[in-house]
Amino acid sequence: MLINESDLMNLDQIQRVNIVNSITGIKPANLIGTKSSRGDSNLAIFSSVVHLGSRPALIGLLSRPSQGKKRDTLRNILSTRFYTINHVETDMIARAHSTSAKFDEGISEFSACGFAEEQIGDFYAPFVKSSKVKIGMELVDEIKIEANRTTFVIGRVKLISIADEIVEKRGHLNLETGRSAGISGCNTYYSLEKLKKFPYARPDDIDKIISEFGS
Repeated sequence: MLINESDLMNLDQIQRVNIVNSITGIKPANLIGTKSSRGDSNLAIFSSVVHLGSRPALIGLLSRPSQGKKRDTLRNILSTRFYTINHVETDMIARAHSTSAKFDEGISEFSACGFAEEQIGDFYAPFVKSSKVKIGMELVDEIKIEANRTTFVIGRVKLISIADEIVEKRGHLNLETGRSAGISGCNTYYSLEKLKKFPYARPDDIDKIISEFGS
């Protein structure tokens, strides 16, 4: 299959969406927990969470354009400045995916989709209790992308909760042990398999790395 830009724009909308959302490969599946200024909790599945740096620890999150639809997650982040990122495990993908449904205002996706809320200390936003990796975030910047009317949210890591059994030496997380799930496209979920852990790559070590670990 070879598709140029003109072909892409003339495809059936669903086919175009599925192709473009899948070509970047498997992305992390995360549940974003927020609470409105009135105290109403909200939970939504996202596949656009990306590491931006470790000093300071920053993580980016892309929010799709509203196009007349309510975006409770973005609204809550902008109004309260706090939110949580929670890994989706493979045994919770059906419930996690269900958070993408358009629930009426006032209905929490936590309760509607079978997730227990967890408050950690005095952190404002709720966490997913069953997640093995939970990150408390504070908004530091928002970037409006005019090309497609999306919003890129940049947050600072304020709190991290990780299940002990998935933490390896020097802070590496074993996401296979943690059963973290990935997403391709909008609705296809994958399990993760740990293949190999490589040493830091230096030009003089390339031949050794390839011969020792395989191509």
